[in-house]
Amino acid sequence: MSEINAALQLEYRFRNTDLLEEALTHCSHGGVNNERLEYLGDAILGFLIAEILFARFPRHNEGALTRMRSSLVKRETLAGIAREAGIGPQIRLGIGERKSGGWRRDSILANAVEAIIGAVYLDSDIDTCRNFINHLYADRLARLTPEPPIKDPKTRLQEFLQARGRELPTYAVIDESGEAHDREFVVNCLIKGMDAEFKASGRSKREAEQSAASYALQALESELE
Repeated sequence: MSEINAALQLEYRFRNTDLLEEALTHCSHGGVNNERLEYLGDAILGFLIAEILFARFPRHNEGALTRMRSSLVKRETLAGIAREAGIGPQIRLGIGERKSGGWRRDSILANAVEAIIGAVYLDSDIDTCRNFINHLYADRLARLTPEPPIKDPKTRLQEFLQARGRELPTYAVIDESGEAHDREFVVNCLIKGMDAEFKASGRSKREAEQSAASYALQALESELE
């Protein structure tokens, strides 16, 4: 476990490596797992991110702070942190999860990050944990803006059509391929009154729909130029 401790890009070295082992053990592995540490880490992360944002943005209201906190603690963000730190390959999984590529799954990666945060707190103290989270989020905090995010392509396309009294688009999955843990979807976006079809692919239906909507919106906006 000391080798794993050194391999992870966390800028923290555990004194009690049993805590790290527990944090990296998924429930599918059997025995003691990271669910309790995940529970603790989730609470600590939420509190410390709120504290950090409260200090960094003294002039912004509760709504802006809540929006920023949500973007930082959501599953996708935590999974991204896990990948950057090399956590995925170190997670101990049951045979089924390991064969299906569970160490790549956002939910498992996010839970492991929360569990590690809980383990760091138990291995040290709240001040050390605060520094640890500041390190994990350094790049994201530097890029963070309190301004509302730009609306996604599906929403913008819908609003574009509604503003002109046109029917809303429809989306259809026309192809899907790949293994269960690594699917690719092809989606077609159809707009009444337009002959063109707007196709796009993605690793989820939502991702493919967003890309197809973006192509459709570009075509509609070009008609106005």
